Amino acid sequence: MKRKMQTILGAVLVAAVLTTGMTLPVWAAPAQKNLILATTTSTQDTGLLDVLNPLFEKKTGYYVKTISVGSGQALAMGEKGEADVLLVHSPEAEEKLMAAGFGVDRLLVMHNDYIVLGPPADPAGIKGAKTTPEAFKKIAAAGALFLSRGDNSGTHSKEKGVWKAAGINPVGQKWYQETGLGMGQTLNVANEKNGYLIADRGTYLALKKNMSLGILKEGDPILLNIYHVIRVNPVKWPKVNTAGAKAFSDFMVSSEVQGIIKTYGVDKYGSPLFFPDAGKKEDALGK
Repeated sequence: MKRKMQTILGAVLVAAVLTTGMTLPVWAAPAQKNLILATTTSTQDTGLLDVLNPLFEKKTGYYVKTISVGSGQALAMGEKGEADVLLVHSPEAEEKLMAAGFGVDRLLVMHNDYIVLGPPADPAGIKGAKTTPEAFKKIAAAGALFLSRGDNSGTHSKEKGVWKAAGINPVGQKWYQETGLGMGQTLNVANEKNGYLIADRGTYLALKKNMSLGILKEGDPILLNIYHVIRVNPVKWPKVNTAGAKAFSDFMVSSEVQGIIKTYGVDKYGSPLFFPDAGKKEDALGK
């Protein structure tokens, strides 16, 4: 009976279209609903994607499968065509990906900054250092425990850049330990072992209530932490979800999302975890 009624109603609707010229509503359902997002652990650890992804899914009909790894691994996934879109914070590595033709439309999304954390007693005496490389020199000179992610992430790349600026190669030193873990996990290890490390401010603020480590170095231009969204090039990998990647990229730089980023974390931590940057010039960030 139910099926018969549906058939009758369908016939009536078709007749109405033919006789009156009325048009039927068109629902823009995505042809390929699953979207693979490869991103850094900091966007996951801070909870930002827990807010943004459901909103994106509700607005577009896509389902986001988030793979949270270091930026280096996320970029490698893009290079292999194992992801549709990337949200990462490793500018030099990103530029290499773009130059090799594996990414398209690299868009500036937001920034925060890195901070150098350590035990309140500060055994290496880095708090008075004028620059971050000088602070790292003090850590090396004191042989103080330093925890590195050691995972080729954006944070690890930034850390290696600071060691290079300090003229020191810490790899292999007893006081230098690589965790091979994400940001949140590495923060926990450093906290347990009472060591120094470099971390993004957003993840630290999100986990601060359980931390004894304090901020000992901040505000240095070398510590700027910039995030971009990059679509994987469909010319290189024809099977990627091009439409979904474009929708996500547009979503991240939209005024609505930029507004969410601007206030995200303020109510809980007293300050935002990220600063929205869509449409800005990179050389003006952090000034």
